Amino acid sequence: MKRTKELLTDTFWELLEEKAYSKITVNDIVSRCDVNRNTFYYHFQDIPSLMINSIEKWADGIIKEYAISEKSVNCLSYMAQECTKRKKAMLHLFRSVEKEKLLSNMNEIAYHIICTYANEMKEKRNISEQDKETLIQCYKCFFVGSLLEWLERDATFDLGKFYEDAYRMLSNLRK
Repeated sequence: MKRTKELLTDTFWELLEEKAYSKITVNDIVSRCDVNRNTFYYHFQDIPSLMINSIEKWADGIIKEYAISEKSVNCLSYMAQECTKRKKAMLHLFRSVEKEKLLSNMNEIAYHIICTYANEMKEKRNISEQDKETLIQCYKCFFVGSLLEWLERDATFDLGKFYEDAYRMLSNLRK
C-alpha cells in the first residue's frame, strides 16, 4: 500500500518535471505506474489532492533532513538546493492554479528550518526571545521573497549562490 502511494507521488513529480501541472492526467500517472485508475483513487481523491500530499511529503522530508545547521546561510542553502533539484516542477506549480499551495508550503519549510536554527542560536549565544523571533521572521521573509523572485525570473539565477553571496555581504557589513 505505502509503496504504491509513494510510486504515485514519485511519478507525479516526474511528470511535473516534464510538463505543466494542468496537463497531467490521472491516466498519465497510472499508465506510467502500471496500475489501474481505481488504485489511484484508492490513495487520492484527485490530482490536486495528490499534489498537496506530494508537496507536504517533500516539505516534511526537507524539514527533517536539514533542520539542524551551524550557520544560518546553510539553512537557506539547503532549501535552495532542494528547490533547484525540482526546478522545473517548482516552475510548473508556480505557474499553475496551485501557486498559493506551493508558496504556503515553502513558507512552512522555511519557518521550521529557521526556527530550529534560531532555537540553537538562542541557547548558544544567549539571545533574547524577541531577538530570536526577529531572526526567524527576517530569514523566513528573505528566503520566501528570494524564492518568489527566483520563480518569477523563471529560475534563471543560482539561488544557492545568491543566498551565500547575500550572507557574505551582510556579514561584511557587520564588521
